[in-house]
Amino acid sequence: MLSHLVVGSALYFGDSLFYAICFLLLLWIVKVLAWKPVTKMMQDRADKISSDIDSAEKSRTEAAGLVEQRQTALNASRGEAQTIVQNAKTNGQQQRDQIMAQAQTDAQTLKANAQKDIAQEREDALAGARNDVADLSIEIASKIIQRELNADDQKALIDSYIEGLGKHHES
Repeated sequence: MLSHLVVGSALYFGDSLFYAICFLLLLWIVKVLAWKPVTKMMQDRADKISSDIDSAEKSRTEAAGLVEQRQTALNASRGEAQTIVQNAKTNGQQQRDQIMAQAQTDAQTLKANAQKDIAQEREDALAGARNDVADLSIEIASKIIQRELNADDQKALIDSYIEGLGKHHES
């Protein structure tokens, strides 16, 4: 029986050794055929993920820079728009002031011209009235006296009389 045990143990040991060698051989085959490609694939995947993370970080940084640039441009545009509006208001006010000043100047000129025209019309009317009064006086005097008076002498007399009246009214 002991021999049976020794033979059984040797068989058991031989089988175990065979299985261990087969296992090691299988591990080596897996390492050569599968492990390197799987490791390479995992490394490639890790590199791609790392690259994607770096790319995403770079894109985020660029996006933040673009947001800042756009905000700066927007602020500059707002400032420029406010400047344009302010300039337009200032220009409008200046034009309004110029138009008002020109209108006042034109009104004063028209008023002065109207006063000159009125004075001239008054002088013309006064001269016309003198002539009419002189003619009427000559006509009346000639009818009363029944003779023809010298017209120039009569006009001079009436003109001096009217000038005396004009000075009397102005005083």
